[in-house]
Amino acid sequence: MAMHRGTPTHNLWTGLRQILSHGAITLLAVAIAFSLPGVANYILNEWWPEVQNNANLLLATEVGLASVLALLFNLAKIAWDHRRRVLTARLASLVYARNAGAGWWSRRRERALVSQLPAARDAFVLTLTGYDTFVADDSLLRGVIEKAYEIRVMLVNPIGKALRERADSLPPEITALTLHTEIEAVVAYLSGLRKFGKKVTLKFYDEEPFWKLIVLGDYVWVQHCHSGFAVKEQPEFVFALQHREPRHGLFVPFYMVFLNQWNDAHHPEYDFDTNELVYRDSSGKETGRDVLSAPSDGTAMPPSTFLEPAAATEAAALLRRPARQRTAVG
Repeated sequence: MAMHRGTPTHNLWTGLRQILSHGAITLLAVAIAFSLPGVANYILNEWWPEVQNNANLLLATEVGLASVLALLFNLAKIAWDHRRRVLTARLASLVYARNAGAGWWSRRRERALVSQLPAARDAFVLTLTGYDTFVADDSLLRGVIEKAYEIRVMLVNPIGKALRERADSLPPEITALTLHTEIEAVVAYLSGLRKFGKKVTLKFYDEEPFWKLIVLGDYVWVQHCHSGFAVKEQPEFVFALQHREPRHGLFVPFYMVFLNQWNDAHHPEYDFDTNELVYRDSSGKETGRDVLSAPSDGTAMPPSTFLEPAAATEAAALLRRPARQRTAVG
């Protein structure tokens, strides 16, 4: 499966900033070079003769020099430790990481990374309900995903046991109906993208989620779906593809996690036009359909956001109908 690969774009300000930084470093080096003779002359001819004849000044000089050397050695050790961490992060292709609950200012690096992303042809999303990615007002990636031509999304099955198990592990205020309502909003959002000519494919999986993955171009956003905690409360990591050494880093392994889940024939595809789950065999042949009827707690799902308003009455009757056996397709 091919995926568009791009390189980050550089604007005029980026180029000017690089020029100014190189110019500042050059001026600093020249200033140090011209000041060295004068400093050496002062130390040898003025400062040192006074230090020789003054015990207090000699002691202060020794203490100051020892402090400077200790500071320099500590800085060198810190630089060496950071260098090892940088090499480790580079080997893992880790380009960004943030802890849960990061504020607006602490996420500036992520916003800068998102602003430099080229338009990706494909966007792949594997998540729980998808609400924080597609619907929430503070979503950083929604605008980038909207620019993609083909969008593939995998959500937890709203009528499966995995959603109920996930809801039971979360705080009491989050129920199966809460998660189902979030999925409903995401399906409505994806349906709107289809109206704008986007190629949107939605599949559902029915097991406890383990990873939240968003693949955009050469980057993958990763969060662990820890049992008992909301996904947005988990740390977030961004890994990039290394073009020269694709085997290095964690981009390819996480990308393969999505592909393996997507190509699993056990996961049904959602039919936006009929509100049905379409099952296929390993060869892609349709084997049956299920009506997407109601959430796990039996509460009927409001249909108006799933389908066109003209089909709301028909959809309401469909969703209030008891779940029937899967229709076999010959």
